[in-house]
Amino acid sequence: MSARPTPHHRSRYRAFRSIPTRWADNDMYGHVNNVVYYGWFDTAVNALLIERGALDIHQGDTIGLVVETQCNYFAPLAFPQTVEAGVRVAHAGSSSVRYEIALFAEGAETAAAQGHFVHVYVDRATQRPVKLPPALLRVVDELRFAAGT
Repeated sequence: MSARPTPHHRSRYRAFRSIPTRWADNDMYGHVNNVVYYGWFDTAVNALLIERGALDIHQGDTIGLVVETQCNYFAPLAFPQTVEAGVRVAHAGSSSVRYEIALFAEGAETAAAQGHFVHVYVDRATQRPVKLPPALLRVVDELRFAAGT
């Protein structure tokens, strides 16, 4: 059995996106429901890729499909907090990328939650894996995390 995960420090992430919580994000227990965290993961990574010209969700030939996802929770988040999503790349293959995301309460140094998802990049029409396009490779290199940094 692996060791219990511990929350990461924000310095381990390469890019950040602020995401405001919404009233509807809270569940009956008074904190953000776990399913919302996965939406934030998706928002943080895809918005970053779109802004940096690595993903065209409307006309691009290549799209990313999530094939694996996981999240560990350390502290609750709740409306009306702002969440800061940190993103990094842990691994890139010829057609896939493992993005790691940490969610921080605004200004916090340690993650309230962290996890990952793996995108396999495919041809939009055929749904078959393709090599990572050059624009995506540039962003992957910018976001790559080196152990010990």
